[in-house]
Amino acid sequence: MQKTRVLTLFLVCGLAFLGFVSIALAAPTATPTVDQALIQQLGNEIASKTAQLNLVEKRGIIGTVTDSSASQITLTDTNENTRFIDVDELTKFSSSSNSSFGISDVKNGMTLGVLGLYNKQSRRILARDVNVMDVFPTIVFGEISDIDKVNYEITILKANGGKAVAEIEDVTKTNSFTGGTLVRSGFSKMQTAQTVSVMGFPDKQDSSKIMASQIIILSDIQLNYALNPANPTIAPSTGSGIKLYPIGK
Repeated sequence: MQKTRVLTLFLVCGLAFLGFVSIALAAPTATPTVDQALIQQLGNEIASKTAQLNLVEKRGIIGTVTDSSASQITLTDTNENTRFIDVDELTKFSSSSNSSFGISDVKNGMTLGVLGLYNKQSRRILARDVNVMDVFPTIVFGEISDIDKVNYEITILKANGGKAVAEIEDVTKTNSFTGGTLVRSGFSKMQTAQTVSVMGFPDKQDSSKIMASQIIILSDIQLNYALNPANPTIAPSTGSGIKLYPIGK
């Protein structure tokens, strides 16, 4: 009799347990509530950030200062293009000759190397590092438009219509590249309308002139810049919607 009661109680408890499990499994699982507005906001922010990353790229340029202010530097790069450089509180300035060099020390005629973030839409660079290039050589490519045999100078007409004056010194190495061969040449063999490549450094007494260290006469190349002046190129935006056009010197 006692065994029968225990068995009956065991069966009742087992059935109750199975019933509880069935109810628990049959109960619907709660679905977490999703804030659609938050998801939309996050999606918009990600899309905006992606667009900004695609619009901006890191870039470095070298150029000569033509104007400067507390927030902007205007350069003419090695291709004679006008470049606008924006500076802010994160921009770092450096110079080998001035440990405290800053934006207020930037002067016209200086050669600067700039690393920063280039905006493809505005075509401006937000500078992150600005360095004074004290010994950076100047390279000029064009045709000889005038020869000063008294002062040993040649005037070079460039593609954009600008001109550069190169001073021939005792240390100037002059070569002629003709028919695939590079041979030694000299000032006396230079002629107007010849194509030349000149590398040198700005004259400390006259920054508009170049003290030539090397000249290569390219006899096989005829540029005819004087007969076919290049069209002016459009400069980057000034930020006010106005486009500036470089003027030939």
